[in-house]
Amino acid sequence: MTKSKVLIAEELSPATVEALGPDFEIVNCDGANRAELLAAITDVDAILVRSATQVDEEAFAAAKNLKVVARAGVGLDNVDVKAATQAGVMVVNAPTSNIVSAAELAVALLLASARNIVPANEALHKGEWKRSKYTGVEVADKVVGVVGLGRIGVLVAQRLSAFGVQLIAYDPYVQPARAAQLGVRMVTLDELLAESDFITVHLPKTPETIGLIGDAELHKTKPTVHIINAARGGIIDETALYQALVDGRVAGAGMDVYAKEPCTDSPLFTLENVVATPHLGASTDEAQEKAGISVARSVRLALAGELVPDAVNVQGGQLHEDLKPILPLAEKLGAIACSLAQAALVRVDVAVLGEISEHDVRVLELSALKGVFQTLVHDPVSYVNAPVLAEQRGVEVALTTDRTSEDHRNLVRVTLTLTDGSKISVGGTVTGARHTAKIVEVDGFDVDVPLSSHMGFLRYHDRTGVVGIVGNILGSAEVNIAGMQVSRDDSGHAMIVLTVDSEIPQDSLDSIVVEVGAHYGRAISV
Repeated sequence: MTKSKVLIAEELSPATVEALGPDFEIVNCDGANRAELLAAITDVDAILVRSATQVDEEAFAAAKNLKVVARAGVGLDNVDVKAATQAGVMVVNAPTSNIVSAAELAVALLLASARNIVPANEALHKGEWKRSKYTGVEVADKVVGVVGLGRIGVLVAQRLSAFGVQLIAYDPYVQPARAAQLGVRMVTLDELLAESDFITVHLPKTPETIGLIGDAELHKTKPTVHIINAARGGIIDETALYQALVDGRVAGAGMDVYAKEPCTDSPLFTLENVVATPHLGASTDEAQEKAGISVARSVRLALAGELVPDAVNVQGGQLHEDLKPILPLAEKLGAIACSLAQAALVRVDVAVLGEISEHDVRVLELSALKGVFQTLVHDPVSYVNAPVLAEQRGVEVALTTDRTSEDHRNLVRVTLTLTDGSKISVGGTVTGARHTAKIVEVDGFDVDVPLSSHMGFLRYHDRTGVVGIVGNILGSAEVNIAGMQVSRDDSGHAMIVLTVDSEIPQDSLDSIVVEVGAHYGRAISV
């Protein structure tokens, strides 16, 4: 069996390769060398990068087999996520790998700024003893304003609380009650700017946050304020910050990130009251190892065709533990429903009933859609590009949920609406400690058939002798029947669902349809 090929385009920790395991062919290149990258990426299944490798539309065009891009870190400025989605390539990162390192650096920059550690250190290295010049300020009893109370912001708040500070925060997405549990008072941005002795920024870089703290905002602060940015460059207007420092409207700053990187010539670097580092937020041995191990595990999942919780361009949300056994069921239901369709597809409805409907079940819609399009298109279909394929083909997709499920603890039903106005529906569930997947309804017929790799479906006008005909023809073709169930409705129609040990030959299926006079017969391998 040919091993999947994984390209490591930047230096990663040895633990990353160890986490990948022996199942992959590992190749290396210098991702910052454009020509070398484009040559190396052509036949790989996955690429692992940090921040120096640009994985853009050109790279995706060159990568004929690529299934996953893994960024061993948090930021994705160097990965064109939109182009990846169009190409059906999963993009994963390690969103929690560096949060402790980033939080600790923010605290370090704050303390260094408060106590003038950098200029005092430089003076002493030059043989100058300047105790009085570099008098600093205590952090205790001061007001610290946290801009962005996400995972890193919370860690910073928790660490600074030990210094005896008053914590306030601005974050429109955090409820005051949640903040209160952390000992943080939520305020508006203007209130934070006016009240804070220290301001530390912990927001993602988005169109809404770029320039959030600019010239107007820096005219609202105390002249004694120290401002720290170890989040993303551009959130603080660097030109405005420089002028505020020169004018004495800001006492000091600690900067780890910049609007354009690498940055070596910022006017901020000329000021003694600015402590600056070259984007070191994730640069600890521990963070790099955690990031590498995290994305290596994601690559393994992605190349196995499984859902990756950290995939940034998959629309299904986080995968709750209760949904894991139902995920492959939804995909197979989608594939079976599409195989039974006798006209073009215009709409896919996914209904999720029962206890699991209390969770975020968008991933089941995504899985069903993946199963549908695996039957329709020749190109690879993934959790990433299944919604794109639906949109490109004008196929409507809808998800409904209902806590009530009359006959089963949980039920997933995939219904396809076709161009001729007809509908095909297939429903299934999982049962028992082993989570056995079953089909329990097909096109309105009640059945109870375990899912199998090879199955047959026959719809016909109910009459005697059909079971014998099916058995004889399949026996002649040496296809062993593992299970057969017949279901009838009140209108005189019947449905046979078969599980067999091997694929049903098309000519045998055609013979059954002719002899039975069936509406349709389908042999499906899922």
